[in-house]
Amino acid sequence: MKLYIKNMVCSRCKMVVKSVLENIGIDAVSVELGEVELKNDISENQKSELLKNLRAVGFDLIDDRKSKTIDKIKTVIIDLVQNKNNDLKINLSNYLSQELHQDYNTLSNLFSEVENTTIEKYFINQKIEKVKELIIYDELSLSEIAYSLNYSTVSHLSNQFKKVTGFSPTYFKNIKTIKRKQIEDL
Repeated sequence: MKLYIKNMVCSRCKMVVKSVLENIGIDAVSVELGEVELKNDISENQKSELLKNLRAVGFDLIDDRKSKTIDKIKTVIIDLVQNKNNDLKINLSNYLSQELHQDYNTLSNLFSEVENTTIEKYFINQKIEKVKELIIYDELSLSEIAYSLNYSTVSHLSNQFKKVTGFSPTYFKNIKTIKRKQIEDL
């Protein structure tokens, strides 16, 4: 049996969900971002208990098909930005189509309808939040950040950053008091 879980965006999320499952005695075969495969079917009481415990730590079960697809799109984009953005050798639309085994136009229309924004804007917002994170850590130069996030130039990154935040990356670095948004709030 597979369950789909909303708001799983990192390896810590996987650990928390594993812990929740173990605490209520549900055996999982695998726990991946947004998806849990269980050894056995669970009762309605177990599902209710699981839902209660997941919500207590910021997660939720996804039941309908549209929500599952939207969550998969977000999970793929977040994973791409957080873990392998520089490895992207094809455009985002082809990447999403390959990863989700669906036509990009279908994915794009559904995402825009439900989220009131485009996939591209969501992707850019995720990248800008990653840029903010890297600027705050102060371990990489702007050139290294641009390279690691697959920007063609530092100028491209700076222009996109200013368009989204209203600040230049340098100004943002100097003030550092602007708080980053949590991934689920984007």
